[in-house]
Amino acid sequence: MAAPLCVEVQFGGGAELLFDGVKKHQVTLPGQEGPWDIRNLLVWIKKNLLKERPELFIQGESVRPGILVLINDADWELLGELDYQLQDQDSILFISTLHGG
Repeated sequence: MAAPLCVEVQFGGGAELLFDGVKKHQVTLPGQEGPWDIRNLLVWIKKNLLKERPELFIQGESVRPGILVLINDADWELLGELDYQLQDQDSILFISTLHGG
């Protein structure tokens, strides 16, 4: 069983409004059978942090188009996207690029 992980989850560009306006969250992910990856993290975020309008953040099992994801300041596309295995003390930043006009 994998040990619990402590990670920092941040929201910006307006995405924080879906999380009661809180931009930065220090979270401890519980131990589980397999390693934590971004796919598991998104399910956990939806159940534990997301306060309203999940359709503006989640689409299927991923983030919706227009949400930029950075893992330790690197684009998640370079790190395997949903399959990236989280490490203790990782920083995951979700930035909405969707704005009204």
